[in-house]
Amino acid sequence: MGQAIAVTNEEYSAADLRRLMSKQKDGRVVRRLLALALILEGHSRTEAARQSGMERQTLRDWVHRYNAEGLAGLSSRVSAGPTPLLNVEQMAALKELVINGPDPATDGVIRWRCIDLRDKIEERFSVTVHKRTVAKWLRQLKLTRLQPRPFHPKKDAVAQEGFKKTSAA
Repeated sequence: MGQAIAVTNEEYSAADLRRLMSKQKDGRVVRRLLALALILEGHSRTEAARQSGMERQTLRDWVHRYNAEGLAGLSSRVSAGPTPLLNVEQMAALKELVINGPDPATDGVIRWRCIDLRDKIEERFSVTVHKRTVAKWLRQLKLTRLQPRPFHPKKDAVAQEGFKKTSAA
């Protein structure tokens, strides 16, 4: 059976922790405060964990955080998430690249597709991503995937107008 865990942070008594429970809005913090109050009252680690709905190891971890940080240590921490693959300057460069459009002579395409942009990102920034990630980045940059119909660089506007006039008759 588990033995009682030593709570070295003696800032609050068991009664104080139970009073603080009623003022908390986060249910997870309430459970942690209940477990600490049970331990301060002399219950075993197994019993305190069972009554507060957690495992003994989890309770042990929360006691260590409470001893180190006090009440602030009982709140859940939110991680920052994964680091972005492109930094702010690279995202700005990507946005400029998309807005300026491709150069058919050097890029080999007349409009950007996500696959083309993915290849360009890999070439320019040495970052390999899926084409779906490129689409997400375009949405983050407030760019739409809708594009005007591409036109051939060697089109003849005069011939097109002449064709329109003769075909309508």
